[in-house]
Amino acid sequence: MRLTQSMCTIAECAPGGDGPATARPRLVKIAVVGGSGVGKTALVVRFLTRRFIGDYERNAGNLYSRHIQVDGEMLAIQVQDTPGVQIHEHSLDCNEQLNRCIRWADALVIVFSITDSKSFELLSHLYHHVRQLHPGNMVPVVIVANKADLLHIKEVEPQQGLQLANMLGCTFYEVSVSENYNNVFNAFHLLCKEVSKQQITSTPERRRTSLIPRPKSPNMQDLKRRFKQALSAKVRTVTSV
Repeated sequence: MRLTQSMCTIAECAPGGDGPATARPRLVKIAVVGGSGVGKTALVVRFLTRRFIGDYERNAGNLYSRHIQVDGEMLAIQVQDTPGVQIHEHSLDCNEQLNRCIRWADALVIVFSITDSKSFELLSHLYHHVRQLHPGNMVPVVIVANKADLLHIKEVEPQQGLQLANMLGCTFYEVSVSENYNNVFNAFHLLCKEVSKQQITSTPERRRTSLIPRPKSPNMQDLKRRFKQALSAKVRTVTSV
């Protein structure tokens, strides 16, 4: 997909840059989870670029970054897109890769589509799964109802999403990724503020460990593979001599 290839992944973002040295922005890590086809990738791309692209390749779970100013402070945002989740025999079908993404995240966006009642049924399962992986109920979670413009084929009333979000203690946003940017931005902006508050009051040790991203972008994995190949070639050369 052209847009994904041109967007800046974490591995491609230099931590500094030209000019005088400045303090490194604090890192906020957000994972976006939900059922298949609810518009997770479109939501992420809309937030990062303000653009809407209606057609995407299969979700590869890419990791993206952006710098954003929250309450006068510049933050480095990492957004982890994830493949769709399904229910299998009344339980979530979550692989270890998805579990790692959830554990890695400082905050989560749980997305469903108002045109897909099954994606709505996933909400409470996903929420409780997140809480199991994050004991202590400290990780902020926002619930997003997408495709609000498709009222003619809706299967879930927006009020149902709001009621469930209130019951779970989450903030709720109804959005149309294709038509409006504001609520998409507001959802991520709220999470950034909540995480920022937590980081300010957390211990220095917690802040140091939060700088280590667990999910690796494809570029970083490829870099490691090439590095190992280079080392192997060097060893072979020394041995032959």
